[in-house]
Amino acid sequence: MIDIINQISEELSLKNNQVEAAISLLDEGNTVPYIARYKKDVTHNLTDKNLRDIEERLSYLRNLNERKESVIKLIDEKNKLTPELKEDILNAKTLAEVEDLYRPYKEKRKTRGVIAKEKGLDKITNYIYLNKKIDDFDKFLSSFIDSEKKLDTIEDIKKGVIDILSEDIGDNPKYRKYIKNFIFNHGLIESKEKKKDEKDTYGTYASFSIEIKKIKPYQYLAIARGEKEDFLKMSFSYEKDLIKERLEKDYLTSFYLSYFKEAIADSLKRIILPSVENEINSEIKERCEDKSIEVFKKNLEALLLYPPLKNKKILGFDPGFKSGCKYAYVDELSIPHEIGVVYITSASNEKIEEGKKEIATLIKKYNIDYIALGNGTASRESEVVLNKMIQEYNLTDCKIFIVNESGASVYSASKLAEKEFPELTVEKRSAISLARRVIDPLAELVKIEPKAIGVGQYQHDMNQVKLNEALKKVVEDSVNKVGVKLNTASVSLLSYVAGITSSIANNIYEYRKSNGNFKNRNELLKVKGLKEKTFKQCAGFLRIEDSDEILDNTSIHPDNYLEAKEILKETKIDVLNDDIEIKNLKLTKFNEEKFLKEHQEIGKETLKDIIDEIKNPGRDIREILEIVELNNDVKSINDLKVGMILNGTIRNIMDFGMFVDINIHQDGLVHISEISDSYIKDISSLYSVNQIVKVKVISVDIAKKRIGLSIKQAK
Repeated sequence: MIDIINQISEELSLKNNQVEAAISLLDEGNTVPYIARYKKDVTHNLTDKNLRDIEERLSYLRNLNERKESVIKLIDEKNKLTPELKEDILNAKTLAEVEDLYRPYKEKRKTRGVIAKEKGLDKITNYIYLNKKIDDFDKFLSSFIDSEKKLDTIEDIKKGVIDILSEDIGDNPKYRKYIKNFIFNHGLIESKEKKKDEKDTYGTYASFSIEIKKIKPYQYLAIARGEKEDFLKMSFSYEKDLIKERLEKDYLTSFYLSYFKEAIADSLKRIILPSVENEINSEIKERCEDKSIEVFKKNLEALLLYPPLKNKKILGFDPGFKSGCKYAYVDELSIPHEIGVVYITSASNEKIEEGKKEIATLIKKYNIDYIALGNGTASRESEVVLNKMIQEYNLTDCKIFIVNESGASVYSASKLAEKEFPELTVEKRSAISLARRVIDPLAELVKIEPKAIGVGQYQHDMNQVKLNEALKKVVEDSVNKVGVKLNTASVSLLSYVAGITSSIANNIYEYRKSNGNFKNRNELLKVKGLKEKTFKQCAGFLRIEDSDEILDNTSIHPDNYLEAKEILKETKIDVLNDDIEIKNLKLTKFNEEKFLKEHQEIGKETLKDIIDEIKNPGRDIREILEIVELNNDVKSINDLKVGMILNGTIRNIMDFGMFVDINIHQDGLVHISEISDSYIKDISSLYSVNQIVKVKVISVDIAKKRIGLSIKQAK
């Protein structure tokens, strides 16, 4: 069996004691966010990323070991388990290897080979395998003629013998492993155009060929989608004759080489190659999906942890043409107030002026700081009018902030939005959501299914269960890194807090509605279904600003309140009133080593986290957002000229490049080759979603609506 701890330690470059501690904590039912934040001393500072990787590999390797035990038992029950076969199964590294080893012993359906064996022709193949020479082999075969068994001729018998040999060869795990490795290492993936695609979406792959081991995730997923939509045909290309020759070498000394040659040819064509190609295709698909999911996860995390615009008044503005532009004023606490519609994009001059006046009056009345303008249809046209209004009404303190609309319509039409704002239309809900995305991106984006946020590639072509699970974990880790305000958090946000299920999140919301704000963390234990075990996991991530326990507005866990209060008493620090300079001064006199000796129940890392929270209680790990104005003069793709230098916002990062919004309702592509003159292995290590970048226009295709941009040429 695989030594799971050693295997994971080696794969993830971690120490055995770290992996062992993590597995023990996970098996006890602890959540990843809780372990990452409050068990650093036990795991020796494993991050949530480390823990997620351990969790994933642990599940796979345990399933692998269980399958090995099952296969060994099944083969042993047939009295066919040899010491060598058992050793091979125990040493297998993957589930696919185990299944290949088990393949010859599986109960088979009525295949041609099985039928031939039922007719007694395996007696002939036994002679062949033993390489016993029979002078008149045809005469020997004729002794098996039996009309009742439909063995009327020697040719019927030979055909049955070939069928048995062919299936035996097809079940040989050694051959299957060799062939799979050969195709993977020496084969090509090819795609051909099956029918014309008017949009030329798959033009790149109309006549495409690449080594299997070198194909990029975006290439494979594009070809797979093209095949699914019947525009492309994908196939593998490799030297089948070389494979055939390799298998034949094993039988060169056999008196029955001609039988083996025929069986090998039949087995390759009918059994092995179709099966192995399917396996390779599945493995490539899984590998490409996994890499694409990793890209999606990084983009999603960057979006979720995007800095909020705190203590600002925002006017959400959902642009449109015929139906008008919907707006909603949302205050610093994310509470919507005035909501309405103006016609400033496709109406008469009179309507435009009325709209400008209405918005200007609103901005003055509430001292609005920012207009959160959606980047969808009519965005550019709305921005032009709003900028004129700002100048004409002398509202230069109010800035326009372009907001990515991806997923906003999904939320606005959801049951959650309907429950939150039953009296509003979908569009007006969208205006509120756009404003809230600026005030607190994380709190608003958790209301949307992660894959609908639009920062992935080919997400609809992937294994949806795996994708959803991976993205859910990213949201969970992000929410718990930031922390949640218990008395204002939505059900959606609460449901991502460590240990809290959707039903408990609803119960917290209902309790708050019936009893008013929570006065302290301990009051959580009065919530229906929230027991001690759940409290332990979630309490440190839920903040209460006006609690009667001052430590409830920190990430210090209630388990460590006693130690925290001793530190406060010893240093004479008031968490709420002392500023950080005074606290730092007081803490210089605090003897950490002495404290740790006297309090062996906590470790050095826990103490460090407690002190950090005392210095800066309730600190938001997200940076303060700095607004960068795009200041682009172009209004549409028709205004673009090669050579223009523009500011843009990164909206999506793929493994082949980045899509950048230059505020013309059409994102441009910065191919990975146009990011830097240096080799780039991972774009997301250099750039993140929502980052402002300077780009140069290097190509414009108006007909296909394609814009080529460069970062390296804009420097």
